[in-house]
Amino acid sequence: PATVILSGISVGLESAVYSALLIGAAVFGAYSLGAGSITLSLFAIALAGTGLLTTVGVIVAMDTFGPVSDNAQGIAEMSGDVHGNGAVILTSLDAVGNTTKAITKGIAIATAVLAATALFGSYRDAITEAAGLAGISATSIGEYAGVLDISNPKNLVGLIIGAAVVFLFSGLAINAVGRAAGAVVFEVRRQFRENPGIMTGQTKPEYYRVVDICTKDSLRELATPGLLAVMSPIAVGFGLGVGALGAFLAGAIGAGTLMAVFLANAGGAWDNAKKFVEDGHHGGKGSEAHAATVIGDTVGDPFKDTAGPALNPLLKVMNLVALLAAPAVVQLSVGSSANFTFRIALAIGATLIIVAAVWWSKRKSVA
Repeated sequence: PATVILSGISVGLESAVYSALLIGAAVFGAYSLGAGSITLSLFAIALAGTGLLTTVGVIVAMDTFGPVSDNAQGIAEMSGDVHGNGAVILTSLDAVGNTTKAITKGIAIATAVLAATALFGSYRDAITEAAGLAGISATSIGEYAGVLDISNPKNLVGLIIGAAVVFLFSGLAINAVGRAAGAVVFEVRRQFRENPGIMTGQTKPEYYRVVDICTKDSLRELATPGLLAVMSPIAVGFGLGVGALGAFLAGAIGAGTLMAVFLANAGGAWDNAKKFVEDGHHGGKGSEAHAATVIGDTVGDPFKDTAGPALNPLLKVMNLVALLAAPAVVQLSVGSSANFTFRIALAIGATLIIVAAVWWSKRKSVA
């Protein structure tokens, strides 16, 4: 199992580099079309994101193919009525579905990066307008126009926090899957223990209880990552200022791009490795290689189906929250309406909400 896990991680890490380079090239290529005008460059980046979204029909079809083929293969396997060439074809289709899902997740994160980059223009304009309303002179307004100076320690801290939020969000999502899976295991064991007729086929299990556990746990575990996405820009913006908030978004975009591609591709690699062994390679089903790939697939499912896809809306939510909060940050930082105490109180309040949400999420141990 260890070599399977290591191979999947290495594949995911390497593939993230190539995807990030392609996304970066797309952003820079669109930026270059602006001919030196930042407004035209951002408009070109927005058009590039829109152009990528015009393929939404194909992308949705490719993404839908994965669950359909997966369910078809699972139903056929549970029924026990499909053997021989039919079973091999269904397994191959399932492997293709895993690949298409990984590809569409990469395209989704690319659109998120393009949209977030274009939103930086709106972020800068919002700060400039708010600074003008606060009475800052035209010569000083550049300081509050979203100009990021990485030599400023506040901006560097914001950059690090932005990247850290991506890792915390991914960890919370993966832990949530572990807790829900543990609850399902306990329920299944309870039914087997209290109703022995299930094993002999005399009585049917209570399927609805497992579905109920999965549904309730998924909704309950949604609270902490959601609060993290909304409150972290508020905490950084009011605590460190608009420059640090811009750096926070940049750090989140950079780390989120790499993390999302890594999780999607590593999870897909583990899943396809299991399908490859089940096709008869390396001993086929029942072999030690198959047992190792099953463990890899179990690790990969929360990677490719939970944490990876969730990073896409995380980036978009944080960008929109920052865009809405930036004018308030400027008004409370400079001019006649500046209020340092209230600004810090808001930052501390948002931080405490995040800490409380994370603590609440972790108080239930992984079963």
